[in-house]
Amino acid sequence: MKKIVLLITSLLFAFTIFAHGPTPQKVQKSVKIAASPDKVWEVVKDFDNANKWLPFVSDIKVEVKGEDKFRTLTLKEGGKVLERLKGIDDDLMKIKFEIVEGDVPVADCNIYITVAKGGNDNESEVQWTARFYRVYKLNPPIPEGQDDESALNAMNAVVDAALPELKKFIESK
Repeated sequence: MKKIVLLITSLLFAFTIFAHGPTPQKVQKSVKIAASPDKVWEVVKDFDNANKWLPFVSDIKVEVKGEDKFRTLTLKEGGKVLERLKGIDDDLMKIKFEIVEGDVPVADCNIYITVAKGGNDNESEVQWTARFYRVYKLNPPIPEGQDDESALNAMNAVVDAALPELKKFIESK
């Protein structure tokens, strides 16, 4: 009996060595904004109205389901993205949310945005961090548009568009 258990355990271990799934991806970028951290934080933490500065969003619909708050982003180029708010920490000036589903080539995407004091009282640094996986979770061959490169390109495009617009929106007020 011990030999059978040992054989089965050895086989399971051997198969897990050859198992390979997607690797986690990360995009992290920041922007300096000529405004106090408090002023910037008031805009960043407003989960319900991010369409004011997200250039690719035409509308936001907010829903509360039990303890959870969701927003559905209607994209200007078509499609929708459903996000769930995971937390807002006023002391740390940090908002966390996740993409639940939508027309984006990422999966298991968690995003947090922080606001910190810049070089002086009238400067802030906003940092956007996204951790995610490609859509296709199995081993190769990977379908076109569901690979790591597509996921990274999409998230970089989002952050590269959003941060300058956030800066412009706040500095124009």
